[in-house]
Amino acid sequence: MKMFKKWLIALFGPLLFSCNYLDIVPDNVATVDHIFRMRNTTEQYLFTIYSYLPNYADPYNYHVFLGGDELWANDFNTGQPVPAWQIAKGFQNVVNPYSNYWGGTNGGRGMFVAIRDCNTFLDNIFKVPDMDDYEKNRWAAEATFLKAYFHFYLFRMYGPIPLIDKNLPVTSNTETVKVSQMPIDSCVNFIARLLDEAVVNLPDRIQNESTENGRLTKAAARALKARLLVTAASPLFNGSPDYAAYTGKNGEKLFPSAYDEKKWERAVTACREAIEECHAAGHQLYYFNPAFLPFPGSPETITEMSIRNALCEKFNTEAIWTSTNNRASALQRENLPRLYSTDKQSATLSSFGVPMKVVEQFYTKNGVPISEDVSWNYNGRYTTRTAVTAEKLRLKPNYVTANLNFDRETRYYANLGFDGSRWFGQGRFNDDESIYVESKLGQIANNHAWAYSMTGYWAKKLVNPQSVSSATEVTIQSYPWPVIRLADLYLLYSEALNEWQGPGAETFKWIDLVRARAGLQGVETSWQQFSKNPGAPATKTGLRKIIHQERLIELAFEGQRFWDLRRWKEAEAVLNQPVTGWNVFGKTAADYYQVKYLYNQVFRKKDYLWPVREEDLIENKNLVQSPGW
Repeated sequence: MKMFKKWLIALFGPLLFSCNYLDIVPDNVATVDHIFRMRNTTEQYLFTIYSYLPNYADPYNYHVFLGGDELWANDFNTGQPVPAWQIAKGFQNVVNPYSNYWGGTNGGRGMFVAIRDCNTFLDNIFKVPDMDDYEKNRWAAEATFLKAYFHFYLFRMYGPIPLIDKNLPVTSNTETVKVSQMPIDSCVNFIARLLDEAVVNLPDRIQNESTENGRLTKAAARALKARLLVTAASPLFNGSPDYAAYTGKNGEKLFPSAYDEKKWERAVTACREAIEECHAAGHQLYYFNPAFLPFPGSPETITEMSIRNALCEKFNTEAIWTSTNNRASALQRENLPRLYSTDKQSATLSSFGVPMKVVEQFYTKNGVPISEDVSWNYNGRYTTRTAVTAEKLRLKPNYVTANLNFDRETRYYANLGFDGSRWFGQGRFNDDESIYVESKLGQIANNHAWAYSMTGYWAKKLVNPQSVSSATEVTIQSYPWPVIRLADLYLLYSEALNEWQGPGAETFKWIDLVRARAGLQGVETSWQQFSKNPGAPATKTGLRKIIHQERLIELAFEGQRFWDLRRWKEAEAVLNQPVTGWNVFGKTAADYYQVKYLYNQVFRKKDYLWPVREEDLIENKNLVQSPGW
């Protein structure tokens, strides 16, 4: 798709990008007629619509990375004008909002422009003479899905939004184009309807993988509907008292006034239908095939590779929808520590770190929280001990590191790199040729002015095991970003089932499948055997907390934490916790392993919804500002 992007901008620039975000009157009818005279230019227009998708793998501008609390840049980046990071630091504003997807400014993309182009495509696709009906219907379904997705993206950020179902005719007057925000339930029903329409003519699966990977399928449409309806049933959007007074200019309430449990029932149905569609299309949880290793890999290594490659192995069986426009390259370099003593690793940027609160969310090896495990020394987690040879698949033998890094679940070691940890991969797929991270001040991973982790932890999960950092160069094996994968859908289903019916065999089934891939026992067994709160899974409240933590662990660094904390209305409690890490300027273990305060994030109630830019409110008097702004 990238092949066409520059050409399209040059040819159709005035049509695609010149208009205000809500100027939905077509402004170049002659050009539109030209586009839809033949299949070739019509296809290129469709690919341009795909190009409006957020840049999911952009480590600097895509707000789910530096805009949340999963990654924190080092001191070298303090003065860098990165829009997303300004959100994390509490500088969001109404004059020029950061990551403005409403108007497409300051790190955002213009979703309303994208929606207008979807409508233009749908108005004209059936006029193309050199296409058969099957292909026209399929491409129309793709555009309908994308139209739904762009609306969903805005809904998740702003709550009530204008719904642009049709572009207005050129004869429309100024007042007609001044649209209003619609109530939450209307937005959700509109998006769900579009997805139901799209699924009819989308293919069951991609047949020509060499040319069509990244294109949409029935499974993607049903999975997005499941995500939509779970989001709509969640506390932020389902009768939140904080928005009881949020009304439009006509006095209509924009948020539902009361909690509706039936929304969870609707979400359950959507999740079940999505899972059935995915299974029918051949999607399954990814398990690494040890035949790809040059040796019979250890069970620990194989499990670690299953976890890492569920994200990094392109177009694997777990990926329901993958964005081929987004290749994780710079994101890998920012999360790859320096592993060699030479200064020639100029491509290893290595400036992102993982805050301590994210590190501590991972379970112990027994599959329960570190604060609950009866056999794990929670109070002594910041003290140190020396790793032994039997721990070489996790930690460097005879090396001193924190107790926090011992006896954790496999996802801990698959997701995180840290002082004394093994970094498996690097073109060395043999347990006897392990590379280890050493990151005290002056050591290999912390001997450069700007290439170091501010917290002492790196997001190893984001780095493809086949990316190679050598003494002379860094070779990045990029991968397309999986927007939705099956583990995410399984956990959404468990969450919806628990909220609707409470704990039960079906509720545990789907979360336990995800845990099994990570080498853990089921929830009930783990809590009964190892937790200080063995009865927690038996109650809706207790299991809710478990499911939430499971999502934060399984989907770590994939952007879901950013949205989940908001829809659960837990962001105020979590994001207001200070950002901390080890004292990475310490040269000895005694100095290094001291918890250091880095930043005090401020998340206010108004931050749950994005602000609408003040200029847009002035231009369109029918719009209202998000509460608190």
